[in-house]
Amino acid sequence: MKVSIGSKIIDGPYGGGNTFVLNLKKFLEDNDHTVIDNLKEDDIDIILLINPLRFSEISTFDHFDIYKYLNEVNNKAIVVQRINECDERKNTKNVNKQIMFANKISDFTIYVSSWLDELYKSHGLNSNERLVIKSGSDNIIFNQQDKKKWDGKSKFSIVTHHWSSNWMKGFDTYSFIDQMLNEKSFSDLFSFTYIGNIPKNFKFKNAKVISPLSGESLATELKKYDGYITGSINEPSGNHHIEAALCGLPILYLESGGIPEYANGYGLSFSTPKTLETKILEFIGNYDYYYQNLKFFPYVSTKMCEDYLDAFNEILENKEMYLKNRNKPSFSLFKFELFKYNLIKFIFNTKMFILKIIRGNFEK
Repeated sequence: MKVSIGSKIIDGPYGGGNTFVLNLKKFLEDNDHTVIDNLKEDDIDIILLINPLRFSEISTFDHFDIYKYLNEVNNKAIVVQRINECDERKNTKNVNKQIMFANKISDFTIYVSSWLDELYKSHGLNSNERLVIKSGSDNIIFNQQDKKKWDGKSKFSIVTHHWSSNWMKGFDTYSFIDQMLNEKSFSDLFSFTYIGNIPKNFKFKNAKVISPLSGESLATELKKYDGYITGSINEPSGNHHIEAALCGLPILYLESGGIPEYANGYGLSFSTPKTLETKILEFIGNYDYYYQNLKFFPYVSTKMCEDYLDAFNEILENKEMYLKNRNKPSFSLFKFELFKYNLIKFIFNTKMFILKIIRGNFEK
């Protein structure tokens, strides 16, 4: 089959979405399927919509581009939308609306967690043709090889890592831990390291900060630590805790979003940062139990990619049904929305052009 994935691949650290595309593309190509990142070819079987947000840095096409492709090039392609984002994740205002509108042109929907599926159901998106496929990381890179188990005597080292510097990635939790380390009773017990980007004008006092890492360099660094913490709020799935678990780090995780679906049984949950003073003690005390469980941690990229390929094959086997059930009124709505978008874009570009001329004249 020929699959078009609507995202470019960025070299180096760039978040979980980028890693997902990299892993899926490699897996499909290794299984003799063709993968492209555009809509320039007229024989695409599956169009995988990753991000319908029009001004996304890594998106190569969006739902409007798909609409034009289906109407002008190839109306037999099947559109699959992977949903891994929501307003609740970063306290935005219009992400859900755009994702739900894009879903009108999708034949099939894949969510990264049941939590996210239920969230969109509560907002009114309740497609019958949907599936939850859990995320997974590359266990060729992220694994327990050369990982030393904590000896139970030395200071317990805790780490976390994020590409995004958004406050909701857990910085209320990480700030609380940083403050805990002001007390000798805690600083003698454990250390805390943050890998990644931090919010502007934010500084840790006691935590060690390391610049963003990815791939083998990240895996090597993670294996130096004993435990992992994530305070990410309303995270649909995330890759950070998966990478850590595969490297042999039990997870101390906030009861929020889809992460508990992944971390349950492989660490300890906490409800608010204020509970961490007791939770960290419990977490360290049960380290051996969690560490042993991590040998069976199932969220690897090969399993995830196999699930996607199975879904694609089943969809293509039932292709005529999906084409027959395609919502034609939605296509008319897309035509109107595309006209409206192009008009707004024209007005915006004209405004910016005029401002540029005015500023140029003013500087003269």
